[in-house]
Amino acid sequence: MNFLAGFADISLLQLLLVASVALFASIIGGLAGYGTGALMPLVLVPMVGAEPVVPIIAISAILTNLSRVGAYFREVDRARAVLVISAAALTTALGAYGYTRLTNAGAAFVIGTMLIMSVPLRRILRKRDVRIGNGGLAAGAVGYGVLVGGTSGSGVILLSLLMAAGLEGAAVIATDAMISVATGIIKISVFGLAGVVTAQVLAFALLIGAVAVPGAFLAKAFVARMPVHIHAAILDAAVITGGGVMIASALRHLLPAV
Repeated sequence: MNFLAGFADISLLQLLLVASVALFASIIGGLAGYGTGALMPLVLVPMVGAEPVVPIIAISAILTNLSRVGAYFREVDRARAVLVISAAALTTALGAYGYTRLTNAGAAFVIGTMLIMSVPLRRILRKRDVRIGNGGLAAGAVGYGVLVGGTSGSGVILLSLLMAAGLEGAAVIATDAMISVATGIIKISVFGLAGVVTAQVLAFALLIGAVAVPGAFLAKAFVARMPVHIHAAILDAAVITGGGVMIASALRHLLPAV
C-alpha cells in the first residue's frame, strides 16, 4: 500500500495545518488528559469527510498514547488499566463495527453530537465529584467501550471514570493513555476487517501520530506551570463550535433524503 497516495489532492498548506493542530492537541492532551480526539475532527472532516476520521484518530492515538505512557510510565495504575480494558474490550469492538455501518453524513452527525455532549458531561461529572469503586469502574467501562469504539472525543468519559475511582493528577493521564492504546488496537482490528483502513487513513494517522509524539513530553515539561482550566475552556469552545458545524453539515445531507 502506497501511503503517499493517501495525500493525493491534499495541499502542503493543509498538511501543515493538520500537523500544527496535531501538535497542539497532543500538548493539550498531555496537560488535560484529552484533546486529540476532540480537536482533530475539526480539521480532518473538511478535508477527508467524516467516515475516515475515527479510523485515522484510532491509529494515530496509539502513537500519541504510547508517548504519554512513556512520559508518565511510573504513574500508570496497572490494576485499574487491566480492569477497564477487560470490561470495555467487547463493547469497543461492537461500537467500532457499528461505526463502519454509518454513511458519511451519519458519521458526521454521531461525531458532532458526541463532541458537543462531552463538554457538559465533563462539567457535570466534575461538579458532582462522583466516587465509584472497582465494580462501578468496570460497569462504566462497558458503556464507555461502545462510545470509544464508534465515536471521537469520548475520552472525557474515561477520564471522569478514572477520577471517580480515586486516581489523581499524572496517574489519570498515564492510566488513560495505557487503556487508550488497548482500545485503539481493538478498534483498528475491527476497522481493518471491515476494509475501512485505506491508504488515506494510514497516511493521515502516521502524520498525526508522528507529529504528536513530542507533544506529550512538552506537556510534561509545562504541566506544573500552565493553568489547565484555561486550556480546557478554549478546548470546550472549539469542540462545541466544531461539533455544531458537523451536525449542521450532516443535516444538510440527511434532510433532503427524508
